[in-house]
Amino acid sequence: MSTLADTAIEILRENDRGTYTVPTKGLYPFQWNWDSCLTALGQHHFDEDRAWREIETLFDNQWPCGMVPHIVFHQMDDGYFPGPQVWATGRPVPTSGITQPPVAGFSLKRLFDRAKDTALAEARVKALLPKVAKWHRWFYETRDPRGEGLVAIIHPWEAGRDNSIDWDEPFERVPTEGITPYVRRDTQHANPAHRPTMEQYDRYLWLVEHFRGLGWDTSKLHDASPFQVVDPGFNAILIRSCADLADLADHLGEAELARENRQFAEKGIAAMETLWSEPHGQYLCRDRTRGTLVDSASVGGLLAAFCAIPTDRAAAIARTIDNHGTRFRVASHPPQDSRFDAKRYWRGPVWLVINYMIADGLRRAGEVDAAAKITASSLDLIRESGFAEYYDPMTGEPLGGGRFTWTAAMVLEFLSMEQ
Repeated sequence: MSTLADTAIEILRENDRGTYTVPTKGLYPFQWNWDSCLTALGQHHFDEDRAWREIETLFDNQWPCGMVPHIVFHQMDDGYFPGPQVWATGRPVPTSGITQPPVAGFSLKRLFDRAKDTALAEARVKALLPKVAKWHRWFYETRDPRGEGLVAIIHPWEAGRDNSIDWDEPFERVPTEGITPYVRRDTQHANPAHRPTMEQYDRYLWLVEHFRGLGWDTSKLHDASPFQVVDPGFNAILIRSCADLADLADHLGEAELARENRQFAEKGIAAMETLWSEPHGQYLCRDRTRGTLVDSASVGGLLAAFCAIPTDRAAAIARTIDNHGTRFRVASHPPQDSRFDAKRYWRGPVWLVINYMIADGLRRAGEVDAAAKITASSLDLIRESGFAEYYDPMTGEPLGGGRFTWTAAMVLEFLSMEQ
């Protein structure tokens, strides 16, 4: 076993809290939704049972409506803001009131397909299948009110790409006045120049307080939000998870769940075409409030390759990534854009989880060389700069939190791809 793999496993164990994993010490002391689902892929390389438990713990905290929250506050820790007292969702175990990219269906299928203990895997999947299906149904019922086949996020945190340039224009509609005074904690753990701005945080908190004022009724929040964005990356993850869940449901004899999720996926793939931009060579976000595409060619539009987009679209995305011309790929925003910031969170840096999903999608679409380049670049980055949260795509400088859980998980995945 390579030293790189040894270090990755060491980090995953270090951040393990028994039934869930924290992203890193200090900066993120709770369980995050898509972090856990992707972390389980890494855990599966050395402890199958623990990998299943990671996802089960997340879904133990699913809301009755079907939503799976983006944070579960298993134990109190004042090192993170906003904490459970700000969200005030009233759940038995405190949680946030918004969601995150629904990668669980994909993760379940990948764990199941690789399982050495097939009896264990089948029992675990059977219990999780209806829960993940309920989450998918919730998305299309509450975030796609006109039935177009694509869902909207109602808070930037839901996309996981908190301060993406994609949000700048639609985010201007969110007020900054009238919020409760607060003290950030993230800038005490990481360089403020690498984090979202105070103005962005004011808008994040305004939305949280607005939704809290509506009693966290998830059937009302979409229409009540001044921020409604159809993100191609988010939708690609949902579409891929629906397709993967349909395959699992077929295998386990759950014909109705299979049919429902396959319909979601097929309708979503067709609707993704409305987000394609030929001049950009990729997909773009749509501001649902205005009905227009957002002129921001971010990694969210490249992440669309994660679902079964047409092969010519995948080929165009591979060329677009090549055109970025950064030392390390894939930059979260093209350096040719004047708004690019190599070190500020989602406005330029490289993230291994995004690389992993783009590479996986491109490989499935037949873009094997493009996927191999991303894999090699990702591992070169780790060898040079260690297991950070994210990285400068020009220099490789490690940024954000250190000894980061999902980075370690993705290293194990990338190493397995090279074998």
